[in-house]
Amino acid sequence: MRWKEQLLTLTPYQPGKSIESVKKQYNLEQIVKLASNENPFGCSKNVLSALQSHQPGFAIYPDGYMTSLREAVASFLKVGQDELIFGNGSDNIIQIISRALLHPGANTVMATPSFSQYKHNAIIEGAEIREIPLLDGQHDLEKMYAAIDENTNVVWVCSPNNPTGTYVPESKLTPFLDKVPSDVLIVLDEAYYEYVFADDYYDSIELTRKYPNLIVLRTFSKIYGLASLRVGYGVANRSIIQALEPAREPFNVNSFGQVAAIAALSDQEFVQDCKKKNRQGLTQFYDFCERHNLSYYPSQTNFVLIDINADANQGFQFLLEKGYIVRSGSALGFPSSLRITVGSAEQNDGVLKALGEFLTQQNTAKLSEN
Repeated sequence: MRWKEQLLTLTPYQPGKSIESVKKQYNLEQIVKLASNENPFGCSKNVLSALQSHQPGFAIYPDGYMTSLREAVASFLKVGQDELIFGNGSDNIIQIISRALLHPGANTVMATPSFSQYKHNAIIEGAEIREIPLLDGQHDLEKMYAAIDENTNVVWVCSPNNPTGTYVPESKLTPFLDKVPSDVLIVLDEAYYEYVFADDYYDSIELTRKYPNLIVLRTFSKIYGLASLRVGYGVANRSIIQALEPAREPFNVNSFGQVAAIAALSDQEFVQDCKKKNRQGLTQFYDFCERHNLSYYPSQTNFVLIDINADANQGFQFLLEKGYIVRSGSALGFPSSLRITVGSAEQNDGVLKALGEFLTQQNTAKLSEN
């Protein structure tokens, strides 16, 4: 087989360990998964009601135009229906953009560390990748702009950023958008948009009207609690959407996902309640870090990246054997950090208690060495 050469050394996306596999491996009855930034409070009751009453014909393809979902999202955001593109999660739209714009001879600019799928898809398409290191956990937009040349086709801005949880304030974003050439697509990935509470965050939908080379990505996987149904969307001017649509595979959002997303969107009270509980949960983590003198990035998301001053894999393994699945920073560009999803108050207390035990163990080991 004459595979693309870049595929031979490219590893597939590594999801966090599943609850069932950890139960079986460590003979544990109770597992708390805080690794994939899922909503610990589930989804709106509206979703459950909508799915129970939905009776699709399983032999029939879903609505390929996502008509009802398109109408609902367009109405909610106050945008045109032709200014939307939908995907099997926002990851799918990242793939569509890469398929449409990246190729050998072209380059793409991104921050690092950031969401892995920007680079992953660029490698598959054979494009040159220009990674600009984060500056104090944030996008270094000046250096990202400096990396753009006549062969740059896509610039990725993840705000809030995964895995740091930091964001780009409006005062820095708009000057950057002003400078980027009009023939370069700027992708503003807002998977965690609904969790943001910063006063100086921008109105990204309004920005798509001012900047014709901007597309905003959002998802129903995070605060809406529909991760298993995989529904994401992009917002841009109609010329961008029209150009991207041929690269989108047909029927890429299943019937259940479409019904669930419409129902989820209708319950903004649930969204605001989750946002409130998440902020309270972040405070639990911040207080713990202050008590233990650990550095962390203040987060605008539903996770926090904590420097545990130890090998991340060791911390990950310790928590795993205590029944808590978190994300080791070693694969995210932070070898001494853990990325932990904010759970319920009880879950947060539990994982932080276990993390405190790990830190005590580490301190004891250091003292014995001395």
